[in-house]
Amino acid sequence: MKGNEAIAESAIRCGCRHYFGYPITPQTEIAAYMAKRMPKIGGTFLQAESEIAAINMVYGCASTGRRAMTSSSSPGISLKAEGISYLAGADLPALIVNVQRGGPGLGGIQPSQSDYFFMTRGPGHGDFHIIVLAPATVQEMADLTRLAFELADKYRMPAMLLADGTMGQMMEPVALPEEQIDPETIPVGKPWATRGTGLKREHNIVNSLYLKPDELEKTNIERFARYERLEKEECRWEEYLMDDAEICVVSVGITARVSKNAIVEARREGIKVGMIRPITLYPFPKAPFAKAAEKVRRFLTVELNMGQMNEDVKLAINCSRPVGMCNRVGGMIPSTDEVLAAIRKEAK
Repeated sequence: MKGNEAIAESAIRCGCRHYFGYPITPQTEIAAYMAKRMPKIGGTFLQAESEIAAINMVYGCASTGRRAMTSSSSPGISLKAEGISYLAGADLPALIVNVQRGGPGLGGIQPSQSDYFFMTRGPGHGDFHIIVLAPATVQEMADLTRLAFELADKYRMPAMLLADGTMGQMMEPVALPEEQIDPETIPVGKPWATRGTGLKREHNIVNSLYLKPDELEKTNIERFARYERLEKEECRWEEYLMDDAEICVVSVGITARVSKNAIVEARREGIKVGMIRPITLYPFPKAPFAKAAEKVRRFLTVELNMGQMNEDVKLAINCSRPVGMCNRVGGMIPSTDEVLAAIRKEAK
């Protein structure tokens, strides 16, 4: 399957029956897949009149406790930012997929990782975060979709699958679970959901407006306590050949795959290099980097932006080691030879 199709099918098997979106390259296959499948399984597919409308439809659906999602690419996510902030302010779980393209502005339709800061710092106004997961294979596009829904429900916050355009368009074998989650069971255990009182309880109100400053302060502090628990319990990463590494490459998505090839070549030349691939970008997995900083001489980030993850690596190691960078932008992807040259430079 294509990465975009794997996301859509995985979401359906996770019990998602409500998709609201708007077409934009390079994620349109998600909407096309949902348009074909949802009517056949009693679900809802709606191509909204705009990205702004789509995210607010997700807001309304998520308030009932149902699993709802939208997808877009970088400029479209910018339009959704206000709605994402409202979702976070109302403590609603939902899935947003961002298959990144180059920018700023309309930029181009080629792959990029330039939304890293935008997503990991809280995509919208106010003090908040969302869960951000970064797949590096089509299999992970499917697997992390399921994880995103689960974490969103567990912590009552929006979750994002952040992929570059290559991951969305790439086609690979995928193993999908046969067992499917019954969508009727998902709202169970969500006492906050607006599903009708049956005249047996008080009304539930889903809202992000707090006119009393002390109430808003209390709510924000509680929300950040959840973020702290999320960081403690849910960080995920992959380590590759790090046991004896003296240089640590850090990369995600398509550049992590290119980097693995370069690491294999560098090892043949006797260069002791490995890689840490963050899977959760928020929360960023600081622990493996702090541990690696005790033994490696240098770090090297490989990115499709001007050095955004590079800053998080520096923060994670308290700037205790030099952090180099190999990057391309504008839709360009570094070759194995380019990454290998950067590793050789760090090894000198």
